[in-house]
Parts: sequence; C-alpha cells; structure tokens
Amino acid sequence: MTVSCRLLTVVAILGATTMVAIAAYLPVWAFPPAGSGGSRPATAPDEGGAKHVPGSTVTLTRKQLAAHGPAVPDWHPEDHPPMPEIVAKGREPQVFACGYCHLPTGAGRPENASLAGLTPGYIKMQLLAFRKGERPGSDPTRGPQTAMIAVAKAVTDAEVEQAAEYFAGAKPVTFLKVIETGTVPKTYSVGGIFAKDPGGGTEPIGSRIVEVPEELDRFEQRDGRTPYIAYVPVGSLQRGERLVTTGGDGRTVLCATCHGPDLRGLADIPRLAGRSPSYLMRQLFDLKNGARTGGATVLMKATVANLSEEDMLDIVAYLASRQP
Repeated sequence: MTVSCRLLTVVAILGATTMVAIAAYLPVWAFPPAGSGGSRPATAPDEGGAKHVPGSTVTLTRKQLAAHGPAVPDWHPEDHPPMPEIVAKGREPQVFACGYCHLPTGAGRPENASLAGLTPGYIKMQLLAFRKGERPGSDPTRGPQTAMIAVAKAVTDAEVEQAAEYFAGAKPVTFLKVIETGTVPKTYSVGGIFAKDPGGGTEPIGSRIVEVPEELDRFEQRDGRTPYIAYVPVGSLQRGERLVTTGGDGRTVLCATCHGPDLRGLADIPRLAGRSPSYLMRQLFDLKNGARTGGATVLMKATVANLSEEDMLDIVAYLASRQP
C-alpha cells in the first residue's frame, strides 16, 4: 500500500456459477480500509450517562446512539419535518432505518451519500440500480456499499416511495470546509472514514484529499451538524474549476451541461455542489472502472474516459468547495 493507492484483488460471484476476478488500484483516501493505525485511546465503558452535542437540547445514551431502530439518533428534530417510519425506524432485521446512515436531514456522511434535495425519481433509480447489481462498487467489500445493496433488495416499493419523497423535500446543507495545503494532520481509518490521529503529527498531502471530521465525537454520535474539513492539494481548486467549467481542452464535458449552471442538479440529474469529495471520487472512480453501470451512467462514460486520477481529484475538490 502507498499513501494514495492500494491494490485490491477480489473475487465477485455473479449469478450462480460465474466468477469474475476484479483487480483495481483504489485511491485509499476515497476508499478507507475498515480500520488501521492511530493512537486513539480505548473507548470507555458505557455507564449509561447522557450524551450531548453542541446546539441540541436532546440527550441520548450510547445504546440509543448505536440503535438502527426503534428510533434513529436525532439530535436536531427542528432541522427536518416528521420522518416516515422507514426513515426513522426502518423494518429490522431486513431494512435498517434510512436516517441512521444518511441522517434524519439526509445530509449523509463521507462514507455514504447526501440525499437531501435529490429528486424522488433519482433516488428511486439508484435504489433500483443497487437492487439490480449495477452499483457493486470498485471495492465490493466496503461495508456501506454492501449494506446499501442488501437494503435495496429488501425494501418495498412503497417504502422506497416514502423515503424518496421525504429526502427530496429536505434542504441540502454542507458543514464542509475545503482548505488547500501541502501539509495535513496524520490520520487513521475508523468507521469508514479517516480521522485525525490524536497522537498528533503532520505529513505531506501528496496526491490525495484528506477529509476528516473536525470533532470525531460528534461524527460518532451521528450529529447531523458535524463539521468537516477537506484538505486538498495546493492548486487543485483552480485546476478543478478549469476542468469543470471548460472541459479542460476536450478532456471532459462541462459539468453544467447536465448538472445545471450552478451544479445543483437539473431534473433527475443529481446535485454535485457541496458534496463530500470522498463520495464524489468513489462515483467517478466506479464509473471509470465499470463498477457503476446502467441507466444514465452511459452519459458519464465519455465524461470520465480521458480523466486521470489526478484530474478526478481536482474536479471533486472544486465541486466540494461550491455551495449546495
């Protein structure tokens, strides 16, 4: 493994008998391993004490924070309308509550998608793509990816309709700050993301984006207002803007052509502005690697065909810096 890439070799079973070996270089910064390194102290035993987050009068225990149901952690009920049952409680054990991973506001987190403000049509298309095996991901061992595939296969059409309408009505917000720098905090992987190593230290950023929560406790307590920082290489925002807004001398297609002049989506084409750069990179990488197929993805093939990994990094850095 290097700082920016690792070689993943997996065997995926397609149908009953066909087996295909997939080998792909994954940008580690966008595909964090399950957990590695760090000098974080061991988690203290749960003594049942109340947990709090800034700006909320709600109190929750660690047990409540870990529950996918009967009610997802909801620190800021004033930030969203009443949730339908599939979002707030799910239908366990087959279907986890949507609001557990994507949060009650639909804001999402770096390891998954922000759903807020996406159209019902787009959300339903993506559930269908997961169900049909069109979104296995470049790393089919990723927990969030495999969980989403399982949910898509178990959820009913009526539940999909309810969740899609709910998240479509949510207002997109971002708590992400994008900073260009040559030096970043040392990190370790935890919970499907990278976090600052509490032991301190810095290292060169290299060819990667380092996206971390400013306060890991708030991330782990599933606070929908958790602030994040995305450290990006110096010059990446300018290079990304050029690719996004001009196509970079024919290397790609202007994003605004399909995603709208403000990059906030157009009809059933999704919003790009203000989204997690880690999430966006996984989508571009999956499209280029053939791990995301079907539907409108055919329109993205030409868009990503001539892009290098560095180009895609620059693009997602710029997109993340825009207001949703």
